[in-house]
Amino acid sequence: MSKLDYCFSNDYMVLRPDRASPFDLLHLLFSPKVGRNKAVDCFTSTEIRSFPRRLALFLNLLLQILLLSLAGPVAAIGAAVELALNFVDNVLHGKMEYPDRSSASYRSLTGLIDRRVDLDRSIAPADSRHHAALCVMASKVAYENEAFIRDVVTRRWQMEFVKFYNCWNEFESAYTAQAFVFCDKAGPDAELVVVAFRGTPAFDAARWRADLDPSWYKVPRLGRAHAAYTHALGAQRNMGWPKWVEHIKGKPQKVYAYYTIRDAVKGLLEASPKARLLVTGHGSGGALAVLFATVMAYHREKAVMDRLAGVYTFGQPQVGDAMLAMFAERNLDRPKKRHFRFTYAGDPLPRLPGVGSPAHFLHFGLCLHFDVSYNLKVIIELLL
Repeated sequence: MSKLDYCFSNDYMVLRPDRASPFDLLHLLFSPKVGRNKAVDCFTSTEIRSFPRRLALFLNLLLQILLLSLAGPVAAIGAAVELALNFVDNVLHGKMEYPDRSSASYRSLTGLIDRRVDLDRSIAPADSRHHAALCVMASKVAYENEAFIRDVVTRRWQMEFVKFYNCWNEFESAYTAQAFVFCDKAGPDAELVVVAFRGTPAFDAARWRADLDPSWYKVPRLGRAHAAYTHALGAQRNMGWPKWVEHIKGKPQKVYAYYTIRDAVKGLLEASPKARLLVTGHGSGGALAVLFATVMAYHREKAVMDRLAGVYTFGQPQVGDAMLAMFAERNLDRPKKRHFRFTYAGDPLPRLPGVGSPAHFLHFGLCLHFDVSYNLKVIIELLL
């Protein structure tokens, strides 16, 4: 029998740091009967005999509890730091004005650390590197506010900005997925439609927790998927991934990422006969990007998948198990490679969530790894 009142899967394990008492944490250490533990949502008959695995879950829960307690203060400190840095930036550029967080000149900490926004004009659209070069900059710009993104796309890149999306997470009752869509040209002349998902912001401890969370659901025909990214992308209580859903009636601002962006992409591709689709993101944005494309394949969106040019992710965490990996490779990498996962040196993000059985989370597909000297090594992940 299931304890999870919103479960859509017959095989799942979801950690609940919000319900974990000291007794529940100790119970997790000393008893294999995790199905009777309030800190773990799974079937009541579930047991984990392995002490190292229970210890890993115990430590992960402790870390999640800490991050949840710090989420408010970290967000407040982060907002103050970014505001101060933007004020200093204004002064250094000769503008004695108070920063406006919604303006096209306001930058996130990521944007202040690395100010690059321009595309590499030495890489022509016909160059085999063009898609990757465009996606890496789109993934970076995705961390900024809507006005900043619009300004970069239209003025600096001279492309067509379509829309910025701030999407609702039904499980957390919060906006946890952001993305923007743009085209390389206006109207029916477009040759590329690009979806760029935002990764975890620098001062968002609640999202750090989600990245670390090893919770998962087994989705029929798809495999085990990372719970936090499943939630953020728009999975539905009790239904999971139906092909169609209605957005929240009377609340047009509460839209679900997968369904809203998918429908927008379908409309753009129908209006632009020559256009092909790119999906990208950094960090957790990369996780959302590859799941977005995978769920479209799951829903047999053949018209869109036939025009998918590539999924480019940067520092992408693990998103699922071997079954999901095989499904993704079968649909994204055949007849040719379309999923490209870029990693850099010792970046910890691709190692997340890093807890639990290796059978639950692993990487898949083609990995393009750069060391600290930017030497490239191509790694093919083998599915055992």
